[in-house]
Amino acid sequence: MAANNTIVGTINFITLLLSIPIIGAGIWLANEPDNSCVKILQWPLIILGMSISIVALLGFVGGCWRINWLLIFYLVAMFILIVLFACLVVLIYVITNTGSGHPAPGRTYLEHDLDDFSGWLRQKVVSPYKWNRIRSCLNSTDMCSELNQRYRIAQDFFNARLTSIQYGCCMPPAECGYTYINPTYWLTPNNTAASMDCLQWSNEQMQLCFHCDSCKAGLLANLTKEWRRVDIILFITLVVLICVYLIGFCCAFRKFKTGDSSPRRNKQNT
Repeated sequence: MAANNTIVGTINFITLLLSIPIIGAGIWLANEPDNSCVKILQWPLIILGMSISIVALLGFVGGCWRINWLLIFYLVAMFILIVLFACLVVLIYVITNTGSGHPAPGRTYLEHDLDDFSGWLRQKVVSPYKWNRIRSCLNSTDMCSELNQRYRIAQDFFNARLTSIQYGCCMPPAECGYTYINPTYWLTPNNTAASMDCLQWSNEQMQLCFHCDSCKAGLLANLTKEWRRVDIILFITLVVLICVYLIGFCCAFRKFKTGDSSPRRNKQNT
């Protein structure tokens, strides 16, 4: 019995440790500079991780102090959390499995179209109210102004590895054919514009292409890129968590079975 309690306690302690990557992923996304203006996945991950840690603590107490109703609560609550966790991992994979981008004409990087992304993600940026809030947040960063200080020569700028947000928001789309002066200042021809984004472009440093669909697409491209990295960690954590839960379920079932048979044995001995 003591060995069984030790196993149950150890399993719950491991479950508690497994909540750390989930909480850490949410905190990392919340503090990642390029994604800090769009808060979608951060709080669900933090809340899920904290819920798993609380349930694991209750299971640890129930296993060590032989409180059966806490163990039952642990098994039921953890099963529900694992199902929610699995749904979240699958949802992230489905959402981020789009928007691969296409080569920008005459340039070495990929451009993204807003229609390449899932409808659920597009809804987060197409609303004028939501986008104005996101745009204000992006304007408060130095992601565009730092380009002028870092790149003085056009060749260095076009060969630089920028983020998708910088490609989409800080410069006009390649199809516009504008003439480079510096990373955030381009000469615009007076006779033609290839798309609406070209008309939206402005050399004013607070506007640039922040109203363009290419900016929204660049934001979503960067978002899905970071989410893919997080999803790999979450998937590994989910697999380990399921294995640990199954072992804990078997130990708890064995514990209940042993507890039920012990009174009968005592009766027979008397």
